[in-house]
Amino acid sequence: MRAILSGIHPKKGKQVLELELIDVPFAVENLALIFMERNALASQSIPIHRGVRNNMLKLTIDPQKFIFDQAGQSEFSWEMYFAFNIEHQRYLLQVESEFVSDHHQLTLDSYFQFNSDADDRALFDLHTQQDANEFTINSVNLTPDGLVVIGYSNINGQPLANQTLFLEDQESDDVISFADTTNLLRGLFSMTLPLTTLNVTGRYKLYIEYDFEGQHVRQRVILTRPLEGQNTVQAQTNGQVVTIGKTYNNGIEARVLPALSMTEKLSNVTHKAGRVKDVIRQLNLKVNTRYMKRLFKQDHRPFAATTIIFESFGGRQVSDSPLAIYTLFKKLYPGFNYIWSVERDTVPYCKANGIPYVVRRTTKWVRTLEKAQYWISNARFPAWVRKPKYVTYIQTWHGTPLKKLGLDIENVAMPGTNTAAYHRNFVTEANRWDALVSPNDYSTQIFRSAFGFNNQILKVGYPRNDELINASADDVTAIKQQLNIPLDKKVVMYAPTYRDNQFAEKGKYTFELPFSLDDFQARFGKDTVLILRMHYLISNALDVSDYGDFVYDFSSYPNISDLYLVSDLLITDYSSVFFDYAYLQRPILFYPYDYHLYKDELRGFYLDYERDLPGKIAKNETDLLNGVAEFLQKPDMSQDPQFQKFYERFCAINDGLSSFKVVNYVVHQIETQA
Repeated sequence: MRAILSGIHPKKGKQVLELELIDVPFAVENLALIFMERNALASQSIPIHRGVRNNMLKLTIDPQKFIFDQAGQSEFSWEMYFAFNIEHQRYLLQVESEFVSDHHQLTLDSYFQFNSDADDRALFDLHTQQDANEFTINSVNLTPDGLVVIGYSNINGQPLANQTLFLEDQESDDVISFADTTNLLRGLFSMTLPLTTLNVTGRYKLYIEYDFEGQHVRQRVILTRPLEGQNTVQAQTNGQVVTIGKTYNNGIEARVLPALSMTEKLSNVTHKAGRVKDVIRQLNLKVNTRYMKRLFKQDHRPFAATTIIFESFGGRQVSDSPLAIYTLFKKLYPGFNYIWSVERDTVPYCKANGIPYVVRRTTKWVRTLEKAQYWISNARFPAWVRKPKYVTYIQTWHGTPLKKLGLDIENVAMPGTNTAAYHRNFVTEANRWDALVSPNDYSTQIFRSAFGFNNQILKVGYPRNDELINASADDVTAIKQQLNIPLDKKVVMYAPTYRDNQFAEKGKYTFELPFSLDDFQARFGKDTVLILRMHYLISNALDVSDYGDFVYDFSSYPNISDLYLVSDLLITDYSSVFFDYAYLQRPILFYPYDYHLYKDELRGFYLDYERDLPGKIAKNETDLLNGVAEFLQKPDMSQDPQFQKFYERFCAINDGLSSFKVVNYVVHQIETQA
């Protein structure tokens, strides 16, 4: 017997749910739909008074009644169970669903959505405490007539009145408004804002105003889904081009590009030629990959001398835990042969620092990988790289997981793959690892489930964090001098993650700062500097040239531990960097400006983000700046109960000897195989 959520219909501010029953073997009675909240384990039972008719049931719920006070909880995810009696015996059946509803506004600062999980089980999700200054639309497009916006014309069944769209120039404060509303479908409005009077140099943000339940509301227009499928470029009759894009916080921005001169048209021809070169480069890469695959299939024999290959972030850097292990190995066992697998861009660094290397995707690289006895990496090798039986592969990984990983990601939204292929490749790669380094019990449990990992786990802490535990005040001063950071100023580091839906191409992602550098500098510039540390997958370099000695972009600096040591405060969002920074027991401020989108539509979290973090959460830019001011006056978190609870759970295992323990593990393998 199965119960399926087959339909949802609004009715006077409430929702009518339709259930379809399949394979009903007996007469069922005393029917109810029971809702179970996943986090608080609260429950609600809604009786179903109508009997089964054509295997269909209906009941009405009030979404407002599924929100309750629970220690600041703002996210509610309700599972559904169909309850019934057969011959006085009570049964529960979890409701299935392949139905996913749209985002429905419940109040100005809350919304709900019906979803299905990875197993097609029905979920009723509610979100509260959202920004009341945001209005979520369904689509935005450029047409010859102007900017067309489509959105809901009511909030929980209550109509909006006097809707007016505004485009505001962020520099000149010029405003273009339009109030002619068309009803597209029942409950949906469409508005077309003419664009003929836009300034060529303007950067216009989109806003809406309307009347709702006796109050006049002004909100920033946002679109939470990607712009894929929307028309974002429109040529004008005067030769100008209007474009729309999304800002870092899902806002809509319109720009006008001037008509092109002959010189610019010729430049575009050159640019197109450059794109042709990029296509040729990609084709060459594919051909080279096929050649590499054939080389890996040839029979190789191991080197006579013990050889260890190191790789960090796919060869982009010489860094992280592999570097910490390599450095200690060289001191303790200089007689072994050590080689780094690197991309061509990393070769100058290796030469300058006397680091032995082999360039990835070359014949020599294949030969070296296949003949080495040990691989030590913090990320995955390509799936087509063959691992010989005599190779011991130690995976250090690169962070304590906050975001869902591997098999735990229910919906993979990354370029160049899909959910099934991503899961399959992850498990295949993970089970090539002979040993996986873990920093704590929490990570060990996740690695087992997310990677489908069945081999040995070395729960010794991350080798890269040894530096944080062993560094002295003199070491910190030396690092500041090396990085040209003023010794008399405080240091704030901003280290965000990448977003799976902000990709430029396979393996590369884009990013825009979610706060104003001008505002940050105006408030803290006299006695503070800001370090930017973007995720290694972010492809676009941020231009901070206008901020002199206030902003330092160290995104490509190989050793992030050095940046931790010189920083007095860390600002992050969902990056796992805060797990490592916590070793220093210095303040951490969280700025998850797109929290609802990230949590629900992208990756999801293992921790309860609103309860388990070791620092405060800033919900907007004002909170962010106030939090920075507060924490710069509170540099030591060793007496903070919330922080110490987190420290004991995630950091206590590391005694500063993680590198030594991994080296000993490898040496033991070498000795037993001799």
